[in-house]
Amino acid sequence: MNTPAPNLYLVGFAGTGKSTIGWLVARELGFAFFDTDHEIEQRHGKPVAQIFAGEGEAAFRELERRLVAEQLPAAAAVVACGGGLIVPAGRLELLKEHGVVVCLHAPLEVLVERTRRTAHRPLLAGEDRERKVRELFAAREPIYRRAGTMVLTGGRTKHDIVEHVLRVYREEARAWKPDGQT
Repeated sequence: MNTPAPNLYLVGFAGTGKSTIGWLVARELGFAFFDTDHEIEQRHGKPVAQIFAGEGEAAFRELERRLVAEQLPAAAAVVACGGGLIVPAGRLELLKEHGVVVCLHAPLEVLVERTRRTAHRPLLAGEDRERKVRELFAAREPIYRRAGTMVLTGGRTKHDIVEHVLRVYREEARAWKPDGQT
């Protein structure tokens, strides 16, 4: 009996390449691809920034939790997770119950540059974006370091990053168990 391939969840800070790399990895694996921010926007008919502004961050985090727990496929999907999805207690464990977690990581200076001109990241909006990136990164980095195998994305080609993620996923998927215990 063949066990369905576990999902691959890409986590990490804004600007690490989760959406770009996730789409390419999904294509290589023949999996469906989902971006949690995009899925929430589509299902709720408004941009993430409007959800944050109108309902608050806690409400948005609950939408993320429900999406992962109840609305995405249980197998054979690559999911690019919003940068804060694993921050609330229990969220990383939720992902690990549903599949393999890989953390994309880049040096802080690279993240500052990559997020410099984006308008769709509500926690980085407004004045002194660089300070906000530095503070949020410092607060989240310990969580990202615990998340799963870390793949560096700064200064590497997309092809190299995709190949690295594929190697990690294939190795960890062989040992993955549905209860999250490898």
